[in-house]
Amino acid sequence: MQPPVIPPRYLRTREAAMFLGLSPRTLEKHRTYGTGPIYRKLGGRVVYALADLQQWADSGTVSSTSDPNSKTVRPAAPQHQAARRKA
Repeated sequence: MQPPVIPPRYLRTREAAMFLGLSPRTLEKHRTYGTGPIYRKLGGRVVYALADLQQWADSGTVSSTSDPNSKTVRPAAPQHQAARRKA
């Protein structure tokens, strides 16, 4: 009898990016700029909890393009650059 397969609790950057449908580089940029999902460092390696990835993705849920209360996932760009683009 095989032991039950336990799904991974944490994903490395590449697997987390696949889970979110992003490139690993985009996820790295989000991490650098503080706009991405919560991450942890275990033994010097960056890992993401599945629940944190899902929560971050859900924070961008909208029901309409005209919904004024929509919360969008911020782009992977430094906040000072994003502010300059709006000006």
